[in-house]
Amino acid sequence: MEIAAKGGGIHSSVRDVRARSEDELYLLARARLAKLAAHGTTTVEIKSGYGLSVDDELKSLRVIQRLQRDVNLRIVPTWLGAHEIPTEFRDTAARRSEYVQLLLNEMLPRVRDEQLAKFADVFCEPGVFTVDETRAILTASREAGLALKLHADELEGAGAAELAAAIGATSADHLAAISEPGIRALAASDTVATLLPGTMLFLGKPKQAPARDLIAAGAAIALASDFNPGTSPTVNFPLILTLGVSQLKLSVAEAILAATVNGAAALNLAEETGQLASGFAADIAMWDCEDVREIPYWYGDRRCVATWVNGELTRV
Repeated sequence: MEIAAKGGGIHSSVRDVRARSEDELYLLARARLAKLAAHGTTTVEIKSGYGLSVDDELKSLRVIQRLQRDVNLRIVPTWLGAHEIPTEFRDTAARRSEYVQLLLNEMLPRVRDEQLAKFADVFCEPGVFTVDETRAILTASREAGLALKLHADELEGAGAAELAAAIGATSADHLAAISEPGIRALAASDTVATLLPGTMLFLGKPKQAPARDLIAAGAAIALASDFNPGTSPTVNFPLILTLGVSQLKLSVAEAILAATVNGAAALNLAEETGQLASGFAADIAMWDCEDVREIPYWYGDRRCVATWVNGELTRV
């Protein structure tokens, strides 16, 4: 947050994305998708959120749309125009309100009309978007036909998990600072708690999301890489399984479930992928190991031999 306040972090990435063409972004993303697939990933949620203007957010989402057509990975597009308040709108409270209105009245209608996203996401955190702002943006997004996600209670608890449950979000992501009421709210809802242990590790934070408390309360948890330039620059999803076991104290079975069935549920895909069963997509990763417990055991090592999506060998 201190880095962002000084114009770095997300804002640095925003300046970079704004300066690049769609073709440049496409080639960069395609190369990264190849690395994700090489580590066994078959389904990728790709978020915008580094344009923070109408033109640049749409540019990012159009690149994702091109990737959906050209790459045989399962790609889910998410509009994250509410990732941060851009620097040009941070001067006053009035200017901040103008950006929220731009999201609601200009950006979201374009995303809806051009059918560029499946989900809308908001970074609900003190210093970013408030609970009230998040509720307004997500309510409008739901009315526009988008499913909902939240960056929730990542660094400070602010009631975002409770909002996610109340508003019917498909997932609440991060949750390192979730409160006890937030845990209870998620446990009583259908919202998946998506945990991102790579982020807390990379930031040097001593506290991870309370996975065991969430499970004990009855919440469904998923694991994800949170692959992004600022806080989790890793394409190695098996490493996330390692962190799920070593840092979140999951059993290997719980980690695999969080990475497959529950990961699919966190993207509204649980009826088509996430398990090897009759009637489901043949999304498969093959590993050079004799026991599933070896996948998180060989931390940092690439043991994936090949991946298939819908029965087709991935060739990104």
